[in-house]
Amino acid sequence: MHPKIPPYLLYADDKGQIFEDRSLLVAGRIAVDTVRIPAKDFISLPEGSDFFHLPGRLAVGYDPKTREFRVCRKGWAVAAFVAPAYTLTHQAAWITEADAPRLPLYAYAAIGWTEQGFYTTAFRIDPDIRQDCNQFNQVYVEKNAKLMLKANTDNRLLKHLSDCALVYLCPAARNYFLNRWEAPLPTSPTCNSRCVGCISFQPKEHEISSTQNRITFTPTPEEIAELAVAHLETAPNPVVSFGQGCEGEPLLVWQTLRDAIVLIRQRTQKGIINLNTNASKPEAVEALCKAGLQSIRVSMNSVQEANYLSYYKPVKYSFADVLQSIRTARSHGIWVSVNYFVFPGYTDEANEVSALRRFIADYDISMIQWRNFNIDPEWYAEIVPPAQPASYTGVKHLVDGLRKEFPKLYHGYFNPGSEIIFHHNDK
Repeated sequence: MHPKIPPYLLYADDKGQIFEDRSLLVAGRIAVDTVRIPAKDFISLPEGSDFFHLPGRLAVGYDPKTREFRVCRKGWAVAAFVAPAYTLTHQAAWITEADAPRLPLYAYAAIGWTEQGFYTTAFRIDPDIRQDCNQFNQVYVEKNAKLMLKANTDNRLLKHLSDCALVYLCPAARNYFLNRWEAPLPTSPTCNSRCVGCISFQPKEHEISSTQNRITFTPTPEEIAELAVAHLETAPNPVVSFGQGCEGEPLLVWQTLRDAIVLIRQRTQKGIINLNTNASKPEAVEALCKAGLQSIRVSMNSVQEANYLSYYKPVKYSFADVLQSIRTARSHGIWVSVNYFVFPGYTDEANEVSALRRFIADYDISMIQWRNFNIDPEWYAEIVPPAQPASYTGVKHLVDGLRKEFPKLYHGYFNPGSEIIFHHNDK
């Protein structure tokens, strides 16, 4: 539901208490520009979203009396971390003081308040409820995890996933212990990218912490297959996925993945085996496709080579390798999703949009997963300077345009199960 008028600006004190400033309306950030946000671009804050107050940053709002942007000096800026399945359209607007700390690895959506409640700038891209917060009962997660660990004390991957579910509250790991939908299969302790916003490894000079610990071992094919087969055989609409936030790049242990896939398919033909990857090793993708891989998700901040390289900082692979991996997967009939990091003002910038349209057509992409980019916006602007002169279409307008131009292209947030992969392209 949209508000009748744009909501009021929010600010916070040092303790994180949030207040409204009724003299200002919420403004937004598109790339590095501060912009007005029409009421139609706001939705009620989705259940499961979080509030952030941003130390060292003063909110910028729009003054309807003077018709100018103005800094709110009553407290610190406030942003929303929007619940999964929602794609943001505007980031929060602020000015940063000289001694402000770098922001942690989250996405920072604009947020405001009216008498009807809190509103943010996003739209639901995926109807799938698999990570909606009202789908989780942590009591059952803990109970099931303890029972499974007691029944199987030797599987190291099971122990790792229990930490993910019980310590980090990872939605994918929690769903695994609730025996439903998509189950994670982390495998690789190392990576061949040096992504600036890596959530499992951050060098000390970045002055921020990774949001989760990386797996420290490579499970055996038997350990992987033991968990995967049980999930595929019993869970509704099951998917098992290599490549998680708590690991490096799974293609670096592709032989283990290949052997695990063979073991899995010897025991069950149910469900989907998926790989989340940087797609850096085409020969490994070829081998995994031949072994029985059915779906691959390639993470990208941009389909323009220079922007991609600036963020991913590849080690011993090239942008051409990524493209070749995608082409290889499609040549085997594999479902190819792009895990597209959405940053308003970059994702919908005119040059990026043109490049994306060519990319979708040239590589016959199956799906775009419109994932919010978890990074300090000002840090990213230093790494990848925004295009000049600026020209934006709007994220929602971009998605709507692609739906019309590419009617078989699937749009969402999560890795799809067999009901989509096997039937969507038949429509």
